[in-house]
Amino acid sequence: MRKGKQSEKSLGTMLFPRREAMNMLERFKVSFSKMFNKLFKKKGACIGIYGPPNAGKTTLSNRILKDWVGAEETMGSVSHIAHETRHAKRRNAVSIEANGHTISLDIVDTPGLATKIDFHDFMEQGMSDSESKKRSKEATEGVIEAVKWLDDLDGVILVMDSTENPYTQVNVTVIGNMEARNLPLLIVANKVDLPDADPAVIKEAFPQHPMVPVSALEGVGMDSFYEALAKQFG
Repeated sequence: MRKGKQSEKSLGTMLFPRREAMNMLERFKVSFSKMFNKLFKKKGACIGIYGPPNAGKTTLSNRILKDWVGAEETMGSVSHIAHETRHAKRRNAVSIEANGHTISLDIVDTPGLATKIDFHDFMEQGMSDSESKKRSKEATEGVIEAVKWLDDLDGVILVMDSTENPYTQVNVTVIGNMEARNLPLLIVANKVDLPDADPAVIKEAFPQHPMVPVSALEGVGMDSFYEALAKQFG
């Protein structure tokens, strides 16, 4: 009897340290998991703003920063001359409130996409021959940079001018590329403040993707834009 009690006691003293060790191991796993997530978890999606020249990409980028960061910060300057944005610019951790939630996005304003860049177009804007050729070279490099950025993005905002025909090679190519990559896409029909704007044509052209009509310049339709943004990329 005494020997049995000793065995039972010994078994009990052996179990409790083992349980404590298992508990410590579980706590370590939880702590390591939290540390791992903190170090490597993605904090927010990286969204690229794409479109042809003068569609309003930088104007939209500036509007987003004005609404959520501050009026003093801009993504870049705008101009009636095409390809004003010659290098991609990124603004990290833009917090946007929509649909009762706050999302954090990295916004990338990309150079305008074009299938043809002719230095004569810059000369028609009053630039010299040398300056026109320089701008043409920079615009071409900007297109290449914009395409490369697609590998690092989690989604795309495709800006279209709602006063123009949406059936362009640039629009079709970007949409086809996004569909092939299975990346979420939000179409923005910009410039609805202009009298000849027709965003419905854009919706009819690409009904498979969400579309929101806005005027980035005037701030029209931005609430709906942010709601669509949160739904698509949040």
